[in-house]
Amino acid sequence: MPNWKSIIDELKATGGAHDVIRRKYLAKLFKLTGRNVIAYYSGWLQKSGAQKQGVPFELNDSDKNGFMTSIHKLDKSKGLDLILHTPGGSTSAMESLVDYLRSCFGKDIRAIVPQLAMSAGTMISLSCKEIVMGKHSSLGPIDPQINGMPAHAIIEEFKRAINEINTIPGAMHAWQPIIAKYPPTLISAAEKSIIWSNQIVKDWLVSGMFDGDPEADIKADRIVTELGDHTLTKAHDRHISMAKAQSFGLKISQLESDPALQDAVLSIHHAFVQTLSSSAAFKIIENHKGVAFVQQMQSVLFAESS
Repeated sequence: MPNWKSIIDELKATGGAHDVIRRKYLAKLFKLTGRNVIAYYSGWLQKSGAQKQGVPFELNDSDKNGFMTSIHKLDKSKGLDLILHTPGGSTSAMESLVDYLRSCFGKDIRAIVPQLAMSAGTMISLSCKEIVMGKHSSLGPIDPQINGMPAHAIIEEFKRAINEINTIPGAMHAWQPIIAKYPPTLISAAEKSIIWSNQIVKDWLVSGMFDGDPEADIKADRIVTELGDHTLTKAHDRHISMAKAQSFGLKISQLESDPALQDAVLSIHHAFVQTLSSSAAFKIIENHKGVAFVQQMQSVLFAESS
C-alpha cells in the first residue's frame, strides 16, 4: 500500500508531477469500483496561515462551478463516490450542492472520508446512502454557526440571562453589557438556523441513507440530535470517530475491511495533500477522468488530462 513516503518518492521520480499522480490513483479507484469518482479537497490544514488573508477554504457557492466542470460528460448511471476533505462552510451553498448532486446521481452517492469532513462536510456525508470511513477518519458536529458563534450557545446564553435576571437580584447589571452587544434579530436568526439545519439533514437521512426503513424517522431524529445538539457535542470542531458515528446508527463502511479500496483511497488522499502542501493550490475538485477545477492563491485554473 502506498504510504506518505512512497507517494513522495513517486512524486520525486516523476519530477514533481502532482497532477499525474493524483489522476493515476483517481483512475485506479474508478477501475476498482466502476463508480464515478469526484474528490473535493480543501487545503485549510496545509495553509492555515492564509485563513487570516480571507482565502476561501470553506465550502461556498463558487464550488458549484467546480462540480459542474467535474460532472460534465460523466455517465451518471454509474453513481458517484464523493471523496470529502473539508472544514465545512456555508449551509446555503451546501444545501444547493447536495440538491445539484442528487439531481445528477439520484440517491446513488457514497461519501468517502479519508481524514476530515467537518460541519457542512458532515452534512453532505449525511445526504449520501453510505459513508466510508477509516479508523483515522472523523466527522464533525452539524450545529450551525452565526458569525463564528454556535447558534445553540447563543440561545442557551440568552435563556440563562433571562433566568438569572428573573431570579437573582442585581443580575441585570451583570448581563446588560453582554446582551447589549447582541445585534437585532440575533436570537431569531439562531433559532431559525437550527431548525433549518436539522430539517434538511433529517430529510436527507430519511430519503437517502434510511430510504424504505420503517424506522427512518426515529433513526434520523437520533442522529440529528447526536450531531446537532451543542449540549452533547460541546464544541463545533469536535472530531467524531468512525466508531462513534456508527454508535449513532449511521450506515458506515469500514475502509480497513477492503484492503484494495483502502489502498486506492489513501493513495488519493496522500496525493491530494501533497499537492496542497507543495503548490499554490488551496482547493481542488477533480474527477477520475482528470478533469479538475483548481483554485490557487492568486487565481483559478482549469485543467484537463489529454
